[in-house]
Amino acid sequence: MLNTLNTRAAEVGDTLVRTSRQFWLAGLGAAVVTRDWAEKEGGVVFRNLVREGTAIESRAIRYVGDRLENSFAQANTIWKRTRRTVTTTVKTYADTATTLVRETLPVSLPKVAMPVTVKVEARPAAKRKVARAKRAATTRAKTTVKRAKRAVRSAKRG
Repeated sequence: MLNTLNTRAAEVGDTLVRTSRQFWLAGLGAAVVTRDWAEKEGGVVFRNLVREGTAIESRAIRYVGDRLENSFAQANTIWKRTRRTVTTTVKTYADTATTLVRETLPVSLPKVAMPVTVKVEARPAAKRKVARAKRAATTRAKTTVKRAKRAVRSAKRG
């Protein structure tokens, strides 16, 4: 019986050695097949992969570019609308303030030239309006000064 066990142990050992050797040979065969495939067909597959990657990349760049272009267009539209709103609002407030001052100041007080500090860059018509207002204020101030000098001279004489 002991002899039977030894024989069986030897058979199992031989089977294990043969199996491990078969795995080793299968690995070597896979390496050779892979090398042969890479030499013959690998270049073609690689070129196909590069071509596909290039196509995907160009589509992605085009998509991102379109999105950026749309974003810039929206930002420019919002900027123009905001600028127009601010310009209109400031002009309205300036016109209201001017009207309020003209209507509330008594007419009998001598008119004093007030420096115009509002700069309007919107339209040529608005610039002409501001220039006209400056000229009128300067003329009123000069007239007031002349009247005051005459009044002083007449007071000294009489």
